[in-house]
Amino acid sequence: MTEQAAVGFRSERGPVLIAVMLSTGLIAIDATILATAVPSIVADIGGFAQFPWLFSIYLLAQAVSVPVYSKLADTVGRKPIMLIGIGLFLVGSVLCGFAWDMTSLIVFRAVQGLGAGAVLPVSITITGDIYSVRERARVQGYIASVWAVSSVLGPTLGGLFAEFASWRWIFWVNIPLCVIAALMLLRAYHEKVGRENHRIDVAGATVLTVALTLLILAVLEGGQAWAWDSWQSIAAFTVGGLLLVAFALIERRAAEPVLPLWLFSRRLIVTTSLISLGVGAVLIGLTSYVPTFLEVSAGTSPLISGLAVAALTLGWPIAASQSGRLFLRIGFRRTALIGLAVAVLGAASLVVVSFTPNPWTAALACFIVGLGLGLVASPTLIAAQSSVPWTERGVVTGANMFLRSVGSAVGVAIFGAVANGVIARSGLGEHSPVAIQSASTAVFIAVLVAAFATIAGGLAMPQAHVDDVEHRPVESTAVDEH
Repeated sequence: MTEQAAVGFRSERGPVLIAVMLSTGLIAIDATILATAVPSIVADIGGFAQFPWLFSIYLLAQAVSVPVYSKLADTVGRKPIMLIGIGLFLVGSVLCGFAWDMTSLIVFRAVQGLGAGAVLPVSITITGDIYSVRERARVQGYIASVWAVSSVLGPTLGGLFAEFASWRWIFWVNIPLCVIAALMLLRAYHEKVGRENHRIDVAGATVLTVALTLLILAVLEGGQAWAWDSWQSIAAFTVGGLLLVAFALIERRAAEPVLPLWLFSRRLIVTTSLISLGVGAVLIGLTSYVPTFLEVSAGTSPLISGLAVAALTLGWPIAASQSGRLFLRIGFRRTALIGLAVAVLGAASLVVVSFTPNPWTAALACFIVGLGLGLVASPTLIAAQSSVPWTERGVVTGANMFLRSVGSAVGVAIFGAVANGVIARSGLGEHSPVAIQSASTAVFIAVLVAAFATIAGGLAMPQAHVDDVEHRPVESTAVDEH
């Protein structure tokens, strides 16, 4: 058997790889299919002022649930948590398709987010379980292909449904994907989990969820639903901060903490997680605002604006699929720094493009940003995963994905505040193409600042090569391939 076949579809682990790819595809398509349909959704059920919550509530639900799911994946196994996530995502998708107003759609998006909080980190963890670091360098091409296909398929379907059918199909299309992914996982993946009695950290999980909910809501609503110096903001920040302190005290005494404090004592894990925080902010800033910018300022159709965003999510997997060759040769830190430099170049290009709106030049700038992020996200996550054993890999993966979700949630709030401030000062109203163009330029400048700030995490990341961090899988993590 050739080296390539050993990690491909024809290998013994091939069916598991396919199941992971299908599960990843659920989240990948959802990441791009909604933005292009927002104008059609608002035209049908109203709620223009509320539509940012379609993204915010999803990110919030995903962020607060990732640490819980990740810890459970380390205790009861990956498979049951993955199936729970797929089930929640399926239920949320069906409910979203039947939403009768913006409020109900927002609530059902939260259910989707709770499902996504399990699916993405656990699928990445499974990949880390069954493949070594050097194998991951090759398998990354398969995983990246899912994002590549989804980057085109998602915006295209979203635009087509919005223009020629019903926006409700952007959610119903998830139904067959969820069913197939669950069946493949049930049939192909058979993990060996030690039969031990575990103590679920219910207190820690509850306190962390409430604390993060309050803090993220304070950032999302501050300056919009209420003033930054209002009692609502002060109360949310204060109580959220105090609960985080209480969470730290709980985790120090918990037998099996949901988010172990040792994570914050390891430089590699801390720096890669901070990089993930910045990646989340940059990603949400572009995917949320480029479609609106092009549709209002340049007068493009939802389909064309969706394809411009597709360039971003297409550049990512192309670079990610080749990142393995690069980090095997020059190491994780240098690969990440190269990617960050490319992302900054793309973000700067988008700022320039925003002064003369054009869908094709905007797509090119997004593609460059995507190339950069592809060279950052995969190598840093693989470096963190590979530095710990199976019993810690879920938590480490969850911490990385958790901070990416937090970065996106906070990014939505900051970029929204910037856009609303510019529109308010213009006095032209939120439907004015001139005001939207000015607001978009301001948002893209903020994205550029976030990309620059992320470079600090790359510079602080320790020099590490594959052989320096790889922690070999132990026998109890093996997949039953018979």
